[in-house]
Amino acid sequence: MSSSAMFTAVTGSTAQQVRIDVIANNLANLGTVGFKRMRAQFEDLLYETVQAPAAEGGSPTGLQFGRGTRVVATEQIHSMGTLRNTEQPLDLAIEGDGFFGIRQFNGDLAYTRDGSFKLDVNGNLVNSSGLLLDPPITLPSDTLTVTITPDGRVRVTEPGSPAPTEVGQIQVYRFTNPSGLRAIGHNLLAETESSGPPTTGTPGEDAFGQIAQGALEESNVNIAEELVNLILAQRAFEANTRVISTADEMLRFVTQR
Repeated sequence: MSSSAMFTAVTGSTAQQVRIDVIANNLANLGTVGFKRMRAQFEDLLYETVQAPAAEGGSPTGLQFGRGTRVVATEQIHSMGTLRNTEQPLDLAIEGDGFFGIRQFNGDLAYTRDGSFKLDVNGNLVNSSGLLLDPPITLPSDTLTVTITPDGRVRVTEPGSPAPTEVGQIQVYRFTNPSGLRAIGHNLLAETESSGPPTTGTPGEDAFGQIAQGALEESNVNIAEELVNLILAQRAFEANTRVISTADEMLRFVTQR
């Protein structure tokens, strides 16, 4: 029985190590724009049934031994982070539901909550990695000011033209199951079968979030909550390693008799 306890405790130690890894990644991305924290989810393993529960003439509860736990998922929590004013005209945040579309170098579309956009040499709106916003928006080379309305219309003023000119429309994307999106790094998420296909819409319409110009969405990581979870995971890890040590001592005592 002590050897079974040892193997069971090993699964617990492994699970808590994964939990600590997830917490460490959350804390590391505390300052990452648009980052969504993750949490590890666990389930118990198969049970050894020595005696099944019986209605009559037997144990009403049965006799079973659990064989530990395992990590079944790491879920992204898509709650909204706090908006931080930057006063930069190309910094954008989505107030509500939705993602910006980013066209990758291989042509695939990715999605992000990171709205820290820049201009490339051709005047295109790009992210920090130089990937184009989708649909693409190009500003004239002689642009004086840029105004982006809550519904995503991009307007510019140019020399000799006091009236603003509309040069593009920002679209946002929404998913039935955003937690099913696959994180691919660089603040980007990719569509999966679990997330379902994206629904495209205009900001502020049909439950899509509005665009906030001159602001960025901070990560939704709560440092106090993560530190509490870290302490709990550490204690659980230590408890499982203690079980391993105790089971080892019991085996040593049995074999030395």
